[in-house]
Amino acid sequence: MLSLIIQLVSGAVGGNVVGALLKNLSLGTVGNTIAGILGGGIGGQLLGMLGVGGAAAAGGMDLAGIVSSIAGGGVGGGVLMAIIGLLKKVFAK
Repeated sequence: MLSLIIQLVSGAVGGNVVGALLKNLSLGTVGNTIAGILGGGIGGQLLGMLGVGGAAAAGGMDLAGIVSSIAGGGVGGGVLMAIIGLLKKVFAK
């Protein structure tokens, strides 16, 4: 459960960081946060299913598990935010 919370929080941070870096794809602070939370949860779970999540996939919360949860959540949040931002931009035309 703690691993999922870490993934969701790091996903929100990842979504906002990517939104700040790619201003043309930004969904605004609230949109970036929501997309990041969703992406963080999905990205972290996918890494766990693929076995890349290490200790987090097994339920352990050692340093490696925490780092993999942060990385998976952050990357997943950033990627999903960028995809949604790109889709929004394409369909707005």
